[in-house]
Formats: sequence, structure tokens, C-alpha cells
Amino acid sequence: MIESRKNTIEGVTMSGTILITGSNRGIGLEMCRQFAADGWQVLACCRDLHKAADLRALREQHPNIRLFQLDVTDFGQMAALHRALNGEPVDILLNNAGYYGPKGVGFGRVDRDEWRRVLEANTIAPYMMAETFCDNVAASGRRVIAVMSSKVGSIADNSSGGGYIYRSSKTAVNQVVKSLSIDLRDRGISVIALHPGWVKTAMGGPNALISAEESVAGLKKVLLEAGEDNSGRFINYDGSEIPW
Repeated sequence: MIESRKNTIEGVTMSGTILITGSNRGIGLEMCRQFAADGWQVLACCRDLHKAADLRALREQHPNIRLFQLDVTDFGQMAALHRALNGEPVDILLNNAGYYGPKGVGFGRVDRDEWRRVLEANTIAPYMMAETFCDNVAASGRRVIAVMSSKVGSIADNSSGGGYIYRSSKTAVNQVVKSLSIDLRDRGISVIALHPGWVKTAMGGPNALISAEESVAGLKKVLLEAGEDNSGRFINYDGSEIPW
């Protein structure tokens, strides 16, 4: 285990361990970069380490990053990672891995097999991560579980229809977050859903409004301020609350 360091940003003392899924690119990679630079121990997980050249390069710059191969839909791999951590405390469990599936899915054009794949990655996997690693989170100082959701999962915000597959997976995981926040309250664990904004990543595309750096800077602040007062809420990267 690599010893954590402490650092101060805007008056906030930062130290601890964060486990991040989907760490090989986009928001996950930038999250690894910013937390590692701030002295955190980062447990960076991705589906295929051999293809994660940028993540491996980042690891060369920051020895406080540890790499783990994890397909979040492979629950055998998830159990193996749990055994490998051997009870190690995890201050923040960040469920970032996800799968968009086919784009532009309107009425009458739904692929049921793809829908199942998206639900497995975006809804079932975050629940299974929480179930598998809740003891690690409960043993830490911060005790935070976060799920990368999306504003398109907000029922109140849906004014355009369509997007059945991805929307429903995020709406469903929001309900998972709410139930987890209630069920894990007695263990002192706070659970939140996050919206990263429309980000210039492979998923968000080049026309998106903000960079991964800006999104993660805001999300990091939200994660560090997470606690009992905002557990069970859906929070934008800028700290504002999004209606379910």
C-alpha cells in the first residue's frame, strides 16, 4: 500500500484513497490526474490495462496511482478486486464507468440486447460496486459513494423524449443512489449522484460545452464536500442540485 500524502487546496486538507472505475480516458482519467496531483492514493480501474496507454503514462508520473483491471460487468473480477484490497479503507468510491450504447434511439428503433448491456453497465454495476466495497468505504474517514449519472436521467428535465436506452439506465441508477443513501445511512456512508455537464470527451463529442478539466475540478469539489447533508441528492458539477 502506498502511503497517502496531504495537501491543501482552497483551504481544504486533502488526503485519502479514492477508487475510480472507467479510469482509462475522459472524465475518469482526468479524475485520476487531479486527485493524484493533490496527493491522494488513487485506485484506478479500467476494463483493459493493455489498451490504457494514457493511464499507464499517468501512473509513471504519479506513483500514488495503483492500476487494476476491472470490467464492472464482470462480477468475478469485482470480487477478486475486493479480495486484493483486503479490507483497505476507501474514502471515495466513484462509479464512473459506463456505456452509452447506440445513439439517437427513438421510438420504434430500440435494440433490446443493447438496452440490457447498457442497464448492466450503468445501473446494475454501480449497485454491485456499492454492495461489494461498502465495508471498505465504511472503514474510511470520508465514507462517500458517488455514481456518475447524467441530467438526461432526470424525469423532471425530460422535455424532448427519445433516448430510451441511455436515459432509462441513468434514471434507474438515480433510484439506486437514493435507496443506497437510505440503506447505508446507519453505517455513516453518504451516497450521491453526479452530473458531469456536457463534456468534451469521446462520449460527449467535440461540440460539448466544457472540458474534462473544468468538469472534474467542479466534481472534485462536490465529492470533497459530500456528507450527510447532501446524501441522496443529484448534484451538478457546479454544485447545484438537479431535480430527479
